[in-house]
Amino acid sequence: MEFQFDKIDSQIGQILVVCDQKQLCALDYSDYEDRMSALLKGRYGKISLTEATNPLGVSDRIRAYLTGDYSCLDDIPINPGGAPFQQKVWAALRTIPSGVVLSYGELAAKIGQPSAYRAVGMANSRNPIAIVIPCHRVIGANASLIGYAGGLERKRWLLQHEGVVLEQLAKRQKSAISRQQSVVGKQLSMFS
Repeated sequence: MEFQFDKIDSQIGQILVVCDQKQLCALDYSDYEDRMSALLKGRYGKISLTEATNPLGVSDRIRAYLTGDYSCLDDIPINPGGAPFQQKVWAALRTIPSGVVLSYGELAAKIGQPSAYRAVGMANSRNPIAIVIPCHRVIGANASLIGYAGGLERKRWLLQHEGVVLEQLAKRQKSAISRQQSVVGKQLSMFS
């Protein structure tokens, strides 16, 4: 299978975009190129990459996103492949507005499978199109930054870039811990 690829220099490192003739098929970081290649080969078998400038206009849209145009990614045609459950999770991720975060459990509930938060996490980890399928907008149940294939520093940068106030996430985490401790304390007092 033949693909076009481009490299975009950015504040979070070099970004690689890979497109077929119609859709974006992969977006990853150059230090994760081996992961990206393995995912593409797993989907398509033998692949051929030809360097191109701004394939399908995707590179320009990524640059626009990086300068603050968050809606420019919304209608990029994508082909992430994946199993039906993964596709369901990835489609739901694209509905999370920039500047908003959900927990894995909240995302699982959003797709109608509230107990599937671990499977949602696994689908996130296999996301072949970072940023455009915004898996960086999913956080731990305790509001912690966990699980980003591009590294937590990139996740932190992307969230801050989109206006997420990480200090508010930390307060949300402390509040969740306090609620849990209160519940445990009440339960223990019942036995004393």
